[in-house]
Amino acid sequence: MGTGLVKPFRIAVALLLSTCFAFAGETRTWEQSKFDELIKGTAEGVAINSVGGLELAPALKALTTTSSTYIWAIAADRDGTLYAAAGSPARVYRITPDGRSVVIFEPQELQVQALAIGKNGAIFAATNPDGKIYKIEPAAAGKESSKKETEQKSVVDSGWTSSVYFNPETKYIWDLKLDDAGNLYAATGDRGQIFRVTPKGEHSVFFQSDEAHIRVLAFDAKGNLIAGSDGSGLVYRVSPKGEAFVLYSAPKKEITALAIDSAGNIYAAGTGEKHAGPAPTPAALPVTPQASPAAAAAQAPPLQITINPSPAASTLLPALNFPGFAAVLTGGSEIYKIAPDGSPSRFWSSHEDVVYALAFDSRGRLLAGTGNRGHIFAITAADQYTDLLKASAGQVTAFAPALDGALYTSTSNLGKVFLLSASPASEGWYASDVFDAHVFSRWGRTEFRGVGNVELLARSGNVDNPDRNWSEWHKVDLQKENEANVPAARFAQWKAVLHAGNPAPRVESVTLNYLPKNVAPEFDDVSVQPGVRYTPLPKMPGSDTGSSASGSQARIEIPPTSTRDRDSIGVRWSVHDDNDDQMVYSVYYRGDGETRWLLLKDNLTDKSYSFDASLLPDGGYTIKVVASDAPSHSPGDALTAEKQSARFEVDTTPPQIESLSAVLEPGSLHVMFRARDSFSAIKRAEYSVDAAPWQFVGPVGELSDAKTESYDFQVSLSVGSLASDHVVVVRVYDHYDNMVAAKAVVRGR
Repeated sequence: MGTGLVKPFRIAVALLLSTCFAFAGETRTWEQSKFDELIKGTAEGVAINSVGGLELAPALKALTTTSSTYIWAIAADRDGTLYAAAGSPARVYRITPDGRSVVIFEPQELQVQALAIGKNGAIFAATNPDGKIYKIEPAAAGKESSKKETEQKSVVDSGWTSSVYFNPETKYIWDLKLDDAGNLYAATGDRGQIFRVTPKGEHSVFFQSDEAHIRVLAFDAKGNLIAGSDGSGLVYRVSPKGEAFVLYSAPKKEITALAIDSAGNIYAAGTGEKHAGPAPTPAALPVTPQASPAAAAAQAPPLQITINPSPAASTLLPALNFPGFAAVLTGGSEIYKIAPDGSPSRFWSSHEDVVYALAFDSRGRLLAGTGNRGHIFAITAADQYTDLLKASAGQVTAFAPALDGALYTSTSNLGKVFLLSASPASEGWYASDVFDAHVFSRWGRTEFRGVGNVELLARSGNVDNPDRNWSEWHKVDLQKENEANVPAARFAQWKAVLHAGNPAPRVESVTLNYLPKNVAPEFDDVSVQPGVRYTPLPKMPGSDTGSSASGSQARIEIPPTSTRDRDSIGVRWSVHDDNDDQMVYSVYYRGDGETRWLLLKDNLTDKSYSFDASLLPDGGYTIKVVASDAPSHSPGDALTAEKQSARFEVDTTPPQIESLSAVLEPGSLHVMFRARDSFSAIKRAEYSVDAAPWQFVGPVGELSDAKTESYDFQVSLSVGSLASDHVVVVRVYDHYDNMVAAKAVVRGR
């Protein structure tokens, strides 16, 4: 598109087609503008706003990739030199603004967890587990290196010396902070203590909590120490005198990061679900194997693995005991805002992302570094945010100020350091997710809303993977509304390239119009159930004509309600249409031996129909249902499909009883009759004498399987009853339970 500016407008792009397929019906649209839609795509240097739209993200430059898997903390001096606390292996790296990196400290412990830089340039580094706080300083001129440094000078820069500054004799040291007077504060676990170490090296317990861990520290403008815990998710304010007050008990169990803005608002990130009882054992951060077997052999023996890495990984890397990292797998994170008056509110939340670090950028936006997708979010107001960018690592773990308003950003899995610029990148691109039209479609006009220097491209293909022989990207001319040569196909995708300029580029929405090739409906089944009646479904407003406005919304199918009714025959069918067209149905019937289909009912919209069984003479029949997509297409363009049911039988006529006779014989009553049905076999017969209970009687041949059956049987009578009159009633059922009854009167002797 060059350097021209794009103003908000709607553009049309007619697509050239080399096929002769018939496309008919309602034009449909695929629109992307909302965050939930755009987040499915791929962004490089492009940020996605929670209210929708795309914009350029800040430039993210990779400075260095360390040999450690994890970087837990970073701190920068006034010259912009960065120091990184790392694990696996445990090291402190010194990284210059141009990305040159050297190791200045390598302890025996497994992790270097926290860092702080004194005003005189001394580096304080805390190690885990069962760790200590070390003081790392440049070696004096001419001073010889220690033995360890001499032996490892190929790894550790011998220009630096280290010594134990303080040993708190606790399991974990999680964070370090220095006040203006040079006092060092250490957040520890598993006894939930904060230690203070004076510049003279004098140390004491500054605050004792009833939590298992104090995880993070920050100073407010009044010199109060703000602390976050793991266990009950508490945010403390501790005065310079050590007097503590709980500002907030978060819904989450662990506070993982703190940040305080210029107005005094405290932002606290929480993760993990609270559970009754003692605090659970800290779990491990997910491991992405990186170390070689040789490097792993030099490390300390591995701790217990609590995540499920591959078998190879469990032999290479120790698990890192870090409270709250069990929540990496479940629970997501929340960020809480505590106002200067102490009132708390939920500021941001995510079900997927876990917040490891908080900071403010040069525009005053709150940045959240998260895992395990490596995303950085910029949060501007309650639940208003921008998915700023994604680092090429699993977790974004720390921020530190750099020169010119930029920020250093560190990651774990892999242990990398990036420079996050204060200004947008000069260029970025975004590729949408692949859209499936479900059928071969013609791609038509494209609608674009946005500002600034934006290029729009499109492509199409017939497999869901665009790397498998799709068309090339074709540029859409947003100035002249020229045609774009995108072939007709089932799948499509668009791409936006944003170039820095004034005004800043922004994509509000992109809409592709398309016309699916009409395909005939397809039947899955047609079933007939004698003795069933279906209740017609209520008609919804607007259901009589056309399909949905976008043509991409599947309709809600409501199953029909059925009742037993022996005088009805119910027909039900299942049919689908890949175009999601509206359908109308016609139901036909045909008797055995007939060639002509007769219409029962047409213009049906339900997928069921019932009719009176007496409409059909006794006999065998087949039902045919014809489906048409005519309501969604122009006259002459509709397609139909049909399917026949299995053969079924209709018998509504009862059988006949012939030649019923009953005569008295010595001690008994002799009954004879014949039952005949015009269509189905005689099912059973019963008799009753003088209103006695019904009694089953079998036919002469015993097996009841013919349309005509004869019955001949004797009913015993008492001697005294021979002089009385008797009434004999018989009834007969055919195969479909049609019944007929007859009676005979016998005069006594």
